[in-house]
This record gives sequence, structure tokens and C-alpha cells, in this order.
Amino acid sequence: MEFWLILAAVIVFMFWRMKPAKGTKTITTDSLKEILNDKDKVFVDVRTPGEYKARNIRQFKNIPLGSDFSKLPKDKEIVVICQSGMRSAQACKQLKKLGYEHVTNVRGGMSAWRG
Repeated sequence: MEFWLILAAVIVFMFWRMKPAKGTKTITTDSLKEILNDKDKVFVDVRTPGEYKARNIRQFKNIPLGSDFSKLPKDKEIVVICQSGMRSAQACKQLKKLGYEHVTNVRGGMSAWRG
């Protein structure tokens, strides 16, 4: 019985962590291809510098999760990517807490990117 309670708690926690922050938009990598050259958007890759160096999308600036996001412009949409979509979802929550209104997470991250 105790095992099932712990398992249920872990599952609920994982879903809670993956749930997008209120007001966060989510797009696919196919949709990302259509907006990559939009100058009104800021593209942020929150993976580690090593991950970014190994493979990245040119328009994305590497600002690892845990960095200071407050220097990003608040008047532009912030589009966030990571490897799978989990770290970028966390970054989106942090950005929303900092008062950023237009925040977008790329679902599936670099694992889903075919560019």
C-alpha cells in the first residue's frame, strides 16, 4: 500500500512539474520553423553550454536554466527550448514569475527538432 502511495505522489509531482505555467504558450518544432526569423521574438536555449555547443539552432542564445533571466527584454515574446521540453517548461515558469507576459515553450525540445 505504501509503495502505491509513493508511486502516485511521484507521478503527480512529475505531471505538476511538466504542466505549463499559466499563460505560457506551447508550440511544436514545426511551428518554431515558421517563426525563427521573427525579430520581435527572443530565442533562449536553457540547456548546458556543452549540450548547446554540440547541437543548436543558430537563432537561439544559450542561457542555461538557473541563470539570471531578468536581463531579457519584457516587450518581446520569449521562446524557450531545451532538450526535451522539461527544463524549458521550468524556465517558462520562472519567466512568468519575473513578470514576462509573452512566454512560449517548444514542446519536445531539441529531441523533436528536425532542422
